Amino acid sequence: MFAIKTSRAGGPEVLEWVETPDPVPGSDELLVEVDYAGSNFIDTYQRSGTYPMDLPFIPGQEGSGRVIGRGDDVEGWWDGTRVAWTNVLGSYAEKIVIPASAALYVPDHVRMDVAAALPLQGMTAHYLIRSVFPVSTGTKVLLTGAAGGVGRIAAQLAAGEGAVTVGTVSSEDKLAFSEATHTLVVDDWATIKERVEQLVGGVDVVYDGIGKDSFDHTITCLRERGLMCLFGGASGQVPPFDLQRLNALGSLFVTRPTLRDYLGHEKDWRWSELTERAAAGHLDILIGKVFDLENAGDAHRHIESGESIGKTLLKVS
Repeated sequence: MFAIKTSRAGGPEVLEWVETPDPVPGSDELLVEVDYAGSNFIDTYQRSGTYPMDLPFIPGQEGSGRVIGRGDDVEGWWDGTRVAWTNVLGSYAEKIVIPASAALYVPDHVRMDVAAALPLQGMTAHYLIRSVFPVSTGTKVLLTGAAGGVGRIAAQLAAGEGAVTVGTVSSEDKLAFSEATHTLVVDDWATIKERVEQLVGGVDVVYDGIGKDSFDHTITCLRERGLMCLFGGASGQVPPFDLQRLNALGSLFVTRPTLRDYLGHEKDWRWSELTERAAAGHLDILIGKVFDLENAGDAHRHIESGESIGKTLLKVS
């Protein structure tokens, strides 16, 4: 099979299109022919060395495809079954082996590109809105990157629970793609507190996926005892933080969650809610750009440019 592989940390140019042996499923694993692989910020962190990886490796943590083989101990998954997955490294390939326990059943009414777009960003949005800070009617939310993959889904899920969301985008061109109640174009994070207060006052929770450029400013938008949830670092990682600021700003809480810790026995619940809402038309999944798998480097450049809207996918020929 062919796959994208990287043998050293660096820029998008380290992603190489290579021929490699087909993977062989273990006793409790599925062999899947990949239709689409999701391309995400975490892939760029791993490629660049921000998140150190054992080298060489095949990037990509999510995708969709069809089962073409299984281990001896696997039950209930047959050839041709449509599946999706997340948190399984090696998705930038024509074939992948995934644990049967990680497989997500894709209903017939869900397209395979949508199925590849939902696992990482969809379930991230789901655990943010439904678990990290369970929003409800009247909850005031500040959400950065409102036109991005996680942001668009999170805003829709929050609206479904009755929350009022202030979303941020980086340009006028992205305004039309936001699903937030209110959307602000932000080119100077120092103004965010005043602008948010004019709209809704202090917010109950901040979901910040921008990181270094925004964190010191978005945290000031919280009410007393509010929650700062940093779930990504699109602009870079947040420097060491003085915990005394939490005291000074009103006994605040801060968390830096990761999807892996919010799956487990909750995986099927999250997935079924997302696919049911998508099928019913209550969740709009925007596929921004689709690149051929061999052009994964271009996909990474697109994500890192800050110009991406919605979901970026890699299509296997």
